[in-house]
Amino acid sequence: MLLAKAGVRVTVIESQPHVGGRTSTLQDQGYAFDRGPTFFLYPRILNEIFQACGYDLPTECPMERLDPQYRLVFGDTDTSKQAHIDCTPDVDRMEAEIARIAPGDAGGFRRFLSDNRSKLDHFQPILEEPFYKLTDFLRPNVLKSAGLVRPWRSLHREVGRFFKDPRLNLAFTFQGKYLGMSPFQCPSLFSILAYLEYEYGVFHPIGGCGAVSRRMAELVEELGGEVRTGEPVEELLFEGSRVVGVRTDHGEQRADAVVINADFAAAMHRLAPNTKRKRWTDARLASKKYSCSTLMFYWGLEGTQPDLPHHTIYLSSDYRQNLADIEEGRPLGPDPSVYVQNACVTDPSLAPEGCSTLYVLVPTANIASGIDWAAERDRLRPAVFEQLSKLGVPDAESRLRVEHVITPTDWHEGHRIYRGATFNLAHSLDQMLYWRPHNRFEDFEGTYLVGGGTHPGSGLPTIYSSARITTDTLLADLGVASAPAVVA
Repeated sequence: MLLAKAGVRVTVIESQPHVGGRTSTLQDQGYAFDRGPTFFLYPRILNEIFQACGYDLPTECPMERLDPQYRLVFGDTDTSKQAHIDCTPDVDRMEAEIARIAPGDAGGFRRFLSDNRSKLDHFQPILEEPFYKLTDFLRPNVLKSAGLVRPWRSLHREVGRFFKDPRLNLAFTFQGKYLGMSPFQCPSLFSILAYLEYEYGVFHPIGGCGAVSRRMAELVEELGGEVRTGEPVEELLFEGSRVVGVRTDHGEQRADAVVINADFAAAMHRLAPNTKRKRWTDARLASKKYSCSTLMFYWGLEGTQPDLPHHTIYLSSDYRQNLADIEEGRPLGPDPSVYVQNACVTDPSLAPEGCSTLYVLVPTANIASGIDWAAERDRLRPAVFEQLSKLGVPDAESRLRVEHVITPTDWHEGHRIYRGATFNLAHSLDQMLYWRPHNRFEDFEGTYLVGGGTHPGSGLPTIYSSARITTDTLLADLGVASAPAVVA
């Protein structure tokens, strides 16, 4: 959108028959499921992109702000002691929810918001700027914010400054899973993720997140670009160290610049010879840390579940052990954590009349674990139905009409996600900013990256931010003026 608005001739070549990658829609017999992301967090960045292109995000892609944002259910071996909180952006109500299960921690919520408001103010401009050289760390805003990184603290320890009850610590650290990381390993910087939810809201796009991708593709064409689906790129075309286009089964497409938005590590293995890569060789890619994966169940049901919130997160009764199993590549125990989306409670358009969808995500190890995921899928399926029973949906299996499953192996092989690591390169401090693959790709001339595998990282807001960084860099390299800046 940004490139086309600036007057550049844009051709989007998409391997799947639909746009959006993981932010797309899976449809079957009138049921529609988001494949990957299921909500919009911090839509400011995408709205600014739409405005820069002459459009209004809420008009083009209507969204509903959720309240409560989600329900958190804290597992217990004694289900009669199982507790939950309905997380709301209303500060007074949220304090009451916290006080209901941990009275001594209620005051920590406002302090958490205040601390992270300051942290985001410092880091927002840093995460929206490129890092192409080590001296970029000497920029005044980076130096000024260095003390807020607190590299000696994990996300778990950081949030422990505000909440002593271990359940409340989980309530404000599980968001590390948005990056595919354990809160015990995730850098303390990412306490801003929970803050973003409460300060700026959790949104459901009507029609699902895939509807946003589809509308964006339509706008690319309105702006003069071309979108070609069902056409996998087979290789990058080189002249020396410069990429000059791509080859598909439709032939060669030459270009002044190539932007890669496929999964970074998988794309390097598949599209470019190892001998062409100086920094990001196969050996280096193999040595990097990668996120967890996910086991996905997409279920179309007869009937509805009106008492189940739009989003529910069930946290294992032994959450630390559950995370350790994922981190260390072991099969999950009998009480796995699960995330459940019951989107039809907000958006009935996603299923036939009188029916509903359930999207269930189980965080797992990626395929480097060596787990047999066909067998693990069959072992975990009954356990997931058991978790749904704990959440008040005991009859889901008997009402099942449509089922799709994606395992970590499927992510790796069918969706070309390296190791099935659905959140890409891990977000450890040594794999962020300058140490992440650069938006202007350092190994090939004329090549640019967008998406979770480049700076600033995974998650829709940061992926859209990477699009702006990459666009600004590419247009400057081409000597083309960018779209007008937006004053928010």
